Formats: sequence, structure tokens, C-alpha cells
Amino acid sequence: MKEYLQTKQTEMLQLLEKLVNIDSGSTHKEGIDEVGGILKSLYEELGFEVEVIEEPKNGNNMVITYQGNDNPTMLAVAHMDTVFRVGTASERPFTINGDRAYGPGVIDMKASQVALLYALKALKEKNPTALEKIQIILNGDEEIGSSTSRPLIEKYSEGKKYALIMEPARKDGSLVTARRGGGRYSVYVKGKAAHSGVEPQNGISAIEELAHKIIKLHALTNHEEGISVSVGIIEGGESVNTIAPTAVAHVDVRITYIEQAEVLDQKIKEICATSDVAGTSIELEGGINRPPMVKNQQTIDLLEIIKETGEELGIKVTDVATGGGSDASFTSAMGVATIDGLGPVGGNTHNEDEYLEIPTLVERTSLLAEVIRKLADQ
Repeated sequence: MKEYLQTKQTEMLQLLEKLVNIDSGSTHKEGIDEVGGILKSLYEELGFEVEVIEEPKNGNNMVITYQGNDNPTMLAVAHMDTVFRVGTASERPFTINGDRAYGPGVIDMKASQVALLYALKALKEKNPTALEKIQIILNGDEEIGSSTSRPLIEKYSEGKKYALIMEPARKDGSLVTARRGGGRYSVYVKGKAAHSGVEPQNGISAIEELAHKIIKLHALTNHEEGISVSVGIIEGGESVNTIAPTAVAHVDVRITYIEQAEVLDQKIKEICATSDVAGTSIELEGGINRPPMVKNQQTIDLLEIIKETGEELGIKVTDVATGGGSDASFTSAMGVATIDGLGPVGGNTHNEDEYLEIPTLVERTSLLAEVIRKLADQ
């Protein structure tokens, strides 16, 4: 299959260029659906049946199953959305410089979309029965928490033996076998406006109240236990000479073990249940929406299969834990053996110099194809 894929590298890069040059930020439904339409046609050409789950605001999600098959044992998940605003693709379109390709979403994760598709193309050429064992979800909202696609991922995880998550490999080529869970909260505070020079005694500062809350929230961080609580954005006030009538803080939460979720959620609610500054009111929104991906024995067993496959192809497979979230958390929490980071190698995700290491496009696609072939026989 590797020899077959080597003959397809130019074709793969052409498809990658086409996808990268379409703006598909999480809030740009039209762009995500355009990417989805291209991929839908290509999967149907391979003999897959594509169910499009229409979403009114977010990008549509798709469930892709080989024709007539109702008992796949593997689930592959790949997202179509990026973090980039509309217009980014025209400002800095797909380019190649040496052994690297650049562009918005080139590694996170449009190169993975190409790799998954071409791994299946290679299997259709060399081992077509393996296609019957894999089901695919392409989702359009991973970068904003997978709110519409999470139920879909959990539904189709039931009964599966393996989950292959197509986030990019780390910069050093490592796969991901553990991720921290986490969530987002927003703390809205209301006070009372007053002129800070004329009648400050009549004002009630929402910013002062929020400051108390920020200190208490940050105090929940415990790095030894793998818990972090961080206020990343604050907003408030109307003018420098006005006692602030409103303020808001947006909070990022990370956990290492699922047992920490309920306890931490309760502590955050308790902090926001009462005011420190008399006369202010507080409204809390959000919660912990991603469970941790834990490196358990079934994940270790799946990793060993991938390592053995890598050795056969001359690829040394290593693995790491990471603090970032992905859809791997959902499949792992459903009890499915899950490996993440199965896409090509690249780096600087979410930045203007995001890149793909071009030689790894064929290399990691070959690894993925061989892994799918082996797992189909398990």
C-alpha cells in the first residue's frame, strides 16, 4: 500500500490545497459544508454511503459507512472545522516551501482528512474487505467543543472495538494516548453604575466582585493532581470614570481524572453562589464538557498493534499525553480502545505558520492503512 500511496502523493497534495483554500472556521457553516460536500463525493466514489446530519448553525456532520455494512468494528473521527476567521485562506493560501506545506488548517486537520481518505483508497486497491469494518464520522464543530457531534460520536461508539482519532501527530511524530478533560465557564456579574467622581458611594462595582471570584477560582488549581483553573478573558465596565455595572470572566478548566469533574464543578458553583461585594449578583454558565482520555490497558494493547505495524514500515512509533482536548475523550469514555494523533506530522497549530511535514503525508497514511487492515482481522 505504501508503494501505491507514493504514486498518489501529488494527487494528495492537490486535494489538500483545495481543502486548505476553503475557509472553514467553526462559525463559518458555509465553508465547513463546502469541505463536507467535497469529501462526501469522494467517499461515495469509493463505495461508501454518506449520511449528512444537517445542523442549522454549525457545520453539518456526516456518518460514513461502507455500502450495505451494518457491523463495523472501528470508528474513525476527523473534524472539518478550523479556528481561522473568514478571509484567512485568501490572505495566506496553501503554499509549499521545501518539505513543508503551509496554510490555515493544513495540519489541524485537513491533512488528516486527506490521509484518512487515501488510506481507504489504498485499502480498496489492496484489501477491500477491510472497508467493511470501519465507520467514519466527519464533524464540523470540534474546535468549539463538539456540542452537536458529541452525541453522534457517542452513539456510534457503542459496540465498537477501536477508535482512531485523526488529530495530527505531535511535532516529534508521537501519537496521543492520554488527554486531560476539561470545560468552560462564564461568570457574569451585575453591579450598579455611578459616577466615580460625583457619587462613587452610590455605585457597586461588578469588577471588584469579579476580582474576588477570579482569585478564588484560580486557587482551585492543583498541578500535583492535574487540575488547572484559569480565567483567560475578562471584560467589564463602561468608562474609566464610571463604577462598573457589569463584568464577565471566561474560565478554562482542565482535569486529569473523571472523578475530579463533579467535585470541581461543585466548588466552582459554590464560589459563584454568593457575593463578596454586597449588592452584586452573579450568573454562572457552562460546565465540564470533555471527559479525560485515560491510557488504560485496552489503549495500551491497541498502541502495541500500531507500534508493531510501524516497525514493519520502518516507523518508530512513540506516544505522549497532552493537555489539549479532542474527540478522543468521548470514545475513550465510552469504553472503546482509542488512539489519537493518527494524522500526519506537523506543528504550530492554530497559528499563522501552521505547517505539515510533507514526507509524513504518505508515511502516516501508509501506517493508518496497515493499522486498519490489521484491526479488521481482529
